[in-house]
Amino acid sequence: MTPSQLLSEGVELMLYGMGSVFVFLTLLILSIHLMARLLGRIAPPAAAAAVTPATPAVQAQGPEPDVLAAIQAAISQHRARRD
Repeated sequence: MTPSQLLSEGVELMLYGMGSVFVFLTLLILSIHLMARLLGRIAPPAAAAAVTPATPAVQAQGPEPDVLAAIQAAISQHRARRD
């Protein structure tokens, strides 16, 4: 085979490969959109009012004292290893 024939076969193989990947990805995107529409009709999205934080007052207090002690111990060990 001549180099020009090898090059043309390589380009042809590349185009087949890229074309098959493009077709596969297009089908994948179409199927995802179809499934999203289908699931949207079967199970409508939940109400936004149902998703609220449990207790904002607990989150404002911060971590518990034993958790803070563990964090401080870990930081001091890390700093001791670096020096």
